Amino acid sequence: MIHSMTGYGRAVETIRDREITVELRSVNNRFLDCTVKMPRAFSYAEEAVKQAVKQTVSRGKLDVFISINTTACENVNISLNRPLLEGYLQALRSIASDYSVREDISAVSLARFPDVFVVEKAEEDEEQNTADILSVARQALEAYNAMRRKEGEALAADLLSRKATILGYVEKVEARSAVTVAEYRNRLTNKLREVLENHTIDESRILTEAAIFADKVAVDEETVRLRSHLSQMEELLSKGGAVGRKLDFLLQEMNREANTIGSKGNDLEQARNVVEIKAELEKIREQIQNIE
Repeated sequence: MIHSMTGYGRAVETIRDREITVELRSVNNRFLDCTVKMPRAFSYAEEAVKQAVKQTVSRGKLDVFISINTTACENVNISLNRPLLEGYLQALRSIASDYSVREDISAVSLARFPDVFVVEKAEEDEEQNTADILSVARQALEAYNAMRRKEGEALAADLLSRKATILGYVEKVEARSAVTVAEYRNRLTNKLREVLENHTIDESRILTEAAIFADKVAVDEETVRLRSHLSQMEELLSKGGAVGRKLDFLLQEMNREANTIGSKGNDLEQARNVVEIKAELEKIREQIQNIE
């Protein structure tokens, strides 16, 4: 099964009083470019998330958004910074004594001074937190890959349909090639009759000229290779996996054969067939850009 490089996936789960949300979205890219955006306090889990992505994604520009919200009170310990508090208190009393002002010190006024309280959070279990984030990230990846598989199926169906269309034009090219040689021989015979009038026409010379012409316009090798490339494309689509680059290379070869056929053709109908083949190949190229 092939995958599209564009996709979206989302998962939300509450684990140990934390709501973890993971969203993934991607667009086409030549290589894998994964960016993870998450709260700085949990940045230690970023590399693990990237590794999880690399296990299932080969190409594409992928953005991962992670948000973590606490649904319960954090385990926080608040204590007094007693040495600092006593320093503030002593300084206030000195002000009242030295400058004969009223001493109206209160707990509330003291609490307003910087760093009077020491706030200590319980030590985080980074390994456990990383495991929790990865659990949700894998769920989001499953949804993301499911969407990419669905789009991949549609891409494969479209490419196989275009393959059938191209084969139809290839058959027309092959049939027209034989007719072109016969028409050339007839034109050559008529021209010689006009030139020679009552003289005897050298049939062997006509056959030789027709053979030379047939060799010049023969497209058998090109159509055989084009058919082979189309079969390889179907095999790659059936095999699945990260085949986008191989398909891109194969398409270059198909375009080369189509160009050669076009350069050998010298009649309008043949040219039209080649134009149709190249138009289908261009549509295939556009679709292949979406395949991983």
